[in-house]
Amino acid sequence: MAKMWAGRTAGKVDNLADSFNSSISFDKKLYKQDIQGSMAHAAMLSKQGIIAFEEADSIISALTQILSDIESGDLKIDPKAEDIHMFVEQVLTERIGVTGKKLHTARSRNDQVALDMRLYLRDFSDKITVSLKALISQLKDKAKENLTVLMPGYTHLQHAQPVLFSHHMMAYAMMLLRDVQRISDCRKRINVSPIGCCALAGTTYDTDRAFEAEQLGFDSVCLNSLDGVSDRDFCVEMLSCLSIVMMHISRLSEELVLWSSQEFGFVEMSDGFSTGSSIMPQKKNPDMAELCRGKTGRVYGDLIGLLTTLKGLPLAYNKDMQEDKEGVFDACDTVEMCLSVMTPMIKTMKVNADAMAKAASKGFMNATDLADYLVVKGLAFRDAYKISGSVVAYCIQNGLILETLPLESYKSFCQVIDKDVYDAIDLKNCVARRSSEGGTSVESVKKQIKFIEESL
Repeated sequence: MAKMWAGRTAGKVDNLADSFNSSISFDKKLYKQDIQGSMAHAAMLSKQGIIAFEEADSIISALTQILSDIESGDLKIDPKAEDIHMFVEQVLTERIGVTGKKLHTARSRNDQVALDMRLYLRDFSDKITVSLKALISQLKDKAKENLTVLMPGYTHLQHAQPVLFSHHMMAYAMMLLRDVQRISDCRKRINVSPIGCCALAGTTYDTDRAFEAEQLGFDSVCLNSLDGVSDRDFCVEMLSCLSIVMMHISRLSEELVLWSSQEFGFVEMSDGFSTGSSIMPQKKNPDMAELCRGKTGRVYGDLIGLLTTLKGLPLAYNKDMQEDKEGVFDACDTVEMCLSVMTPMIKTMKVNADAMAKAASKGFMNATDLADYLVVKGLAFRDAYKISGSVVAYCIQNGLILETLPLESYKSFCQVIDKDVYDAIDLKNCVARRSSEGGTSVESVKKQIKFIEESL
């Protein structure tokens, strides 16, 4: 295919260099956004009298058919084309002749590709928000199904205090809700139109950038043409948002892997989201959760790669910026895939309430409640803490737990302890009393669930 930029050069590039320079293999993903942007550009050129109405109508009709042909498979994207922008323009010109050559008036590939990327990420932000909300909703549903199930809460992966499984699930719902908010905020900065910035300095034509932006659903236009063509902050910001999403998914995945092990046995993944071993017939592996955890590093890499690409670029556009697309596309596809797997995996996951309750009965997780009990009896917290710790040490040495330690043994540590101590250290009561805002009591978790439902 002849180079449409031939003129200053002969347009003949070494085959190796041509292949190295080409981006069609990955930017073909932007065909829809590129055609969408070109239609709006043709409409603007016509409105301003830069091209005739009939010419714009011919261009828009042809572009509409090109889009339909690509999506139906009747038109194959030429892998030998330099990029998707040149491919679309070449086909347009082949179909309607010289009128097609007028489309590129008052724009450059520099502002055109920036436009396409903004349109792509705007579309993606809406799509990924739906996926995030679906996972949040599923976590909320799983919490409601297991509202009163007791489990150990951990710090340092050591038994800390008893919590509700529903409380644990809602923690992840809150994380993911912040991800929705971050992406929504990022979308505002994505939704700014660069078209009309041209190569870097604007144009001599009497264009109407506001009209073109409005046609494409943008909120405003880039106010500096140099910035408009060279800015990829919106890509970096989206990759940052997606990296945080993956961090949250990875943390959840890590817990699912641990919880589904024989040592924990808190949950069982459904057969549909597990695999077996090629040699050990007893195995049931949580591979989907492990893959979600593993793919997190891939998305992090996409972010770091783009930051590194951009860090030394002078204004305005540089060919280095072609490297923005593969990382962005990879991160978007990876996160969408992980969310699409995680949601049904959570839905089909079985919760082993008995195993959680049994684990919660170990590890002296009610030791803080014993200290709180002593504080209520009049002791200073530090003194109560020391007594509670001494009681725990005694129980460990004698193979006892706080719930079974005789009252006389308690009194040997502190005379204010009475029989009401057993009510104070009952695990269910320990959970129920943590009714502070955001706490693990049933009523508190119900409020959290209601907040999530209203937010969704």
